[in-house]
Amino acid sequence: MSDGDRVGQIVVLRHGQTEWSRSGQHTGTTDLPLLPEGEEQARSLRAALAGRAFVEVRVSPLQRARRTAELAGLAVTDVEPDLVELDYGGFEGRTTAEISADLGRTWSIWRDGTADAEVPGESLADVGARVDRVLDRARARLTDGDVALVAHGHVLRVLTARWLGLEPAAGALFALPAGRYGVLGHEHRRPVLTGWALG
Repeated sequence: MSDGDRVGQIVVLRHGQTEWSRSGQHTGTTDLPLLPEGEEQARSLRAALAGRAFVEVRVSPLQRARRTAELAGLAVTDVEPDLVELDYGGFEGRTTAEISADLGRTWSIWRDGTADAEVPGESLADVGARVDRVLDRARARLTDGDVALVAHGHVLRVLTARWLGLEPAAGALFALPAGRYGVLGHEHRRPVLTGWALG
């Protein structure tokens, strides 16, 4: 690829640790703050990201994502509602083990979604549609440099699957711990994963 063909990369950054991410509770729209260790995780990313020329930094509206971006030294250009975490409905605040025990079978967000919740939440297809919009906006800026997306575990995993042309449920393949990031780029003009769970 010649210099004239170079395009930027998308850095997807999951917020630092919260009380619920530490305990494994599903955290959708509940607006939890970072724990002190989550703040330290975010600060530790500053050096790793400092060499990138971000032309756009989009963040979820939830405080854990916005604070992570701030502590990581990223200058936010847009608060992006489409980057909010998956709405778990009645499964909000509950662990996979608790949900599985109630249902009497092993439950997975990636296979089963939220249809069995007392109050159903958002489908993976709906999340896929949201992140497709985010990716369309990000692609439009990649000729100018890198784009950072600071958000949450499940939404970023679905976004990564969609970047690679996979179905939303393929996000199951891309575990992204709190306070870590991945890099979405190109090889021979094809979307690829160039780095994952870094930090």
